[in-house]
Amino acid sequence: MDRQIVSAPSILGLRPSGVERLAESLLSNGLKEKMGATNPVLEIATLNHTYSRERNANLMLNEDQLAAFSDTMYGEIGKLFDARRFPLVLGGDCSIIIGIMAALKSKGTHGLIFMDAHADFYLPHQSTTGEAADMDLAIVTGRGTDKLTNLHNLRPYVKDAHVFQVGQRDASEARHYGAQSTQDTEINCFDYELFKRDNLDDITGRIISKASSHGVDGYWIHFDADVLSDDVNPAVDYQLPGGLSFEQCEYLLRSFLRSLAIVGMSVTIFNPQLDTTGNIAKRLVSTLSEL
Repeated sequence: MDRQIVSAPSILGLRPSGVERLAESLLSNGLKEKMGATNPVLEIATLNHTYSRERNANLMLNEDQLAAFSDTMYGEIGKLFDARRFPLVLGGDCSIIIGIMAALKSKGTHGLIFMDAHADFYLPHQSTTGEAADMDLAIVTGRGTDKLTNLHNLRPYVKDAHVFQVGQRDASEARHYGAQSTQDTEINCFDYELFKRDNLDDITGRIISKASSHGVDGYWIHFDADVLSDDVNPAVDYQLPGGLSFEQCEYLLRSFLRSLAIVGMSVTIFNPQLDTTGNIAKRLVSTLSEL
């Protein structure tokens, strides 16, 4: 399967803080060449210039623009799927997965490996910001406004039982703000506390064993850079104590790619403006190209 880098620097679900430079930063550090990707980078047009800081009647920021952008992503990811290309999608913020998961739903039954420090499981009225990056996991599992949860009448884009949430460490904050909890659903939760207690190899084996039992057509990996510890990656907009090491993430990702039918991967939230030495971008490029 051909590797295809996709640049999708949308910040409609967050804000123009620097994450829109994620793709530019990784590509300028040689990601395409080191991956051996021969296809030209696919550039997805964003609507970042229309960004608004005003919450709408549904208490969301940029809902209409995000629906339009997600529909563009839906079409482009669908084409790559049909062409049997493996997309590595470089965000932007986490809301880029809305169009991605809708596209995969249109092609069959797919699961999601969601590596993120945050649950991203707020409903609009629970979010203090109105940012869709607070809500993307809720949206792709069918929770939220129709405009984003039901593109092409495909809600939900992924079933709860086919989601594997890995590395969450914002549970106490989410409870404080009254957010719904993934623990109260069929979502498979492997939070950061588990990684502090249990052996990495055992956790990885449990994820792979359960994921393999579902009989889905494949899995998408969503890698939010804030799943990494702030000690090794402070270049994120919302920092939290704790987090996984690069080595742990590399082990997990390598294991998933070897053992599961992975159909693509997205990388989000790394903010090059906060990478003062440039070393984090280099390490991310090394990790992704080796994988």
